[in-house]
Amino acid sequence: MLSSVQRAWYVLLLLLVATPASAQMGGMERMARAATVTTPPVVDGILDEAAWSNASALSDFIQRVPSDGTAASEDTEVRIVQDGSALYVGVWLHDSSPSGIIPGESVRDYNLEQSDAVVLILDTFRDQQNAFVFGTNPAGIEYDGQVANSGQGGGRFFGGGGGGNQRQQSGSGGGFNLNWDASWDVATSQDGNGWYAEFRIPFSTLRYGAGTEQVWGLNVVRRIRRLNEQSFWSPVPREFDQHRLNYAGALGGLEPPVQRLVQVTPYALQKADRDYKGPGDSFDYETEVGGDAKVQITQGLTLDLTYNTDFAQVEVDEVQTNLSRFSISFPEKRPFFLENAGRFSVGAGGADLFFSRRIGISSGGPVPILGGGRLSGRAAGLNVGLLHIVTDEVEGLRPQNEYSVIRFARELPNRSRIGGAYMRRASDETDDWNRTIAVDGQVGLGEAVSISSFLARTETPGLGGIQGGYTTRSFNGTLSFREIGADFNPELGFLPRSGYRYGQIFGMTYIRPENFLGLREIRPHTSYFEYRDIDSDFVQSARWHVDTHFEWQDGMEFHPGFNWVKEGIQTSYEIHPGVFVPAGNY
Repeated sequence: MLSSVQRAWYVLLLLLVATPASAQMGGMERMARAATVTTPPVVDGILDEAAWSNASALSDFIQRVPSDGTAASEDTEVRIVQDGSALYVGVWLHDSSPSGIIPGESVRDYNLEQSDAVVLILDTFRDQQNAFVFGTNPAGIEYDGQVANSGQGGGRFFGGGGGGNQRQQSGSGGGFNLNWDASWDVATSQDGNGWYAEFRIPFSTLRYGAGTEQVWGLNVVRRIRRLNEQSFWSPVPREFDQHRLNYAGALGGLEPPVQRLVQVTPYALQKADRDYKGPGDSFDYETEVGGDAKVQITQGLTLDLTYNTDFAQVEVDEVQTNLSRFSISFPEKRPFFLENAGRFSVGAGGADLFFSRRIGISSGGPVPILGGGRLSGRAAGLNVGLLHIVTDEVEGLRPQNEYSVIRFARELPNRSRIGGAYMRRASDETDDWNRTIAVDGQVGLGEAVSISSFLARTETPGLGGIQGGYTTRSFNGTLSFREIGADFNPELGFLPRSGYRYGQIFGMTYIRPENFLGLREIRPHTSYFEYRDIDSDFVQSARWHVDTHFEWQDGMEFHPGFNWVKEGIQTSYEIHPGVFVPAGNY
């Protein structure tokens, strides 16, 4: 007898087979061409070099909000040139009220929705699902990230254990990895006619296919904060965002070099320690050496190597407060794991089957990484992720372990894909190992409907889920079902709770009144989710949410809302010596 999740998976496979063979494009495709120059511009934010006169201007930006489909309120011009090593993008952001330009903060990856900004999206494989993002604000910050799966990170997920809600907290599983930091340059300037941005993006920073002359997907986004306006060079409907890559235009004339770069980052640490309470007055000295290497196997395939890894310079985690009884997740910020992190992502919401922070960290403390390798990118038409890492023994805490991951996926037209994954942990102790096998897929039906699902198991029957989303200009809804067995144990993943069935429904409608109290949009919506114990059908958690967002033309919002929350405790447990939470419904 097939379970409900297995039946749903067979339906998904049938839909994948029936997916149309041609990708849907968002109307008439806009075209651009990169001019080749021998003397590249100087990246100083002042666009006065002769190189820019060789390129035609991209203009006629179209609003997405507040008045979708209409011309942008201010003129924007974009010119693109290239030399043998980099892509250069110059942007003229004209403004009739330059005193109203909001520069934003000078912090890398600062939220560009809070300032004026310009963002570039480069779909280098032109698969309409993966892209590189580079942006800046008038303060001249570097804002970059990688888009995977058209920015879709498994749909909405409600309930404890999902991690933080901030974009930086979502990591690769959120569909857009803002924690990826590349090597590139940008500079800005401002005068009485507006502000200007000048980008230099080395080809070595990007990953792309083979070929002497290539065509990439391209879109450029401008935000004028005081007007609460967002406009696109290649128009994107209001119901989608900049990560909906099938609406991007095309950038032709590109001649990226064929290169096999090798980057090595060694380190050496000298330690000295002395026990002042013990006998003797000498110091003990210890030296550590190690490093990382990045090898470009092909233009689209990268090999990362590490030995005696040192993560001392990694950015600290943002503080999260957890008032639930379930674990929360923190995003990966260690550089070794960040490039193409979306290639390894499988699962969704509260069941991420590969979570790289399981490697090299245990009980909140570091575990020494002896060495390993990581191959990621694209080969033979497949998205590929291979990883093998060996961690050292921590006396009294963990034995020596090996971690292996094999992940592959095939992208199909119209936001569809199918893939599989294998994950294994094994220690040097007898019968101490764990493995997970999974398959996943997604199918896009037209522009409004997306259905995704995954099915996985460890050594005992385990996990499966299916979810669907429907998005139009006036309505947005999702429906999800997930089932996780009590014995399911993906030790390389993130699973805050097990042994449950999860159901969730969400619906939001968009009302755009004309000339009513200065309102731009009213968004009434409701959602309900529920966790039930897989054996007893006991309700572990549930929430009903009713809310309405009122948004004015200047961006001010008012959210009156109502929440009904239920928590069910099946067995009393201790939260402090002598303090127990009794069983019951709360």
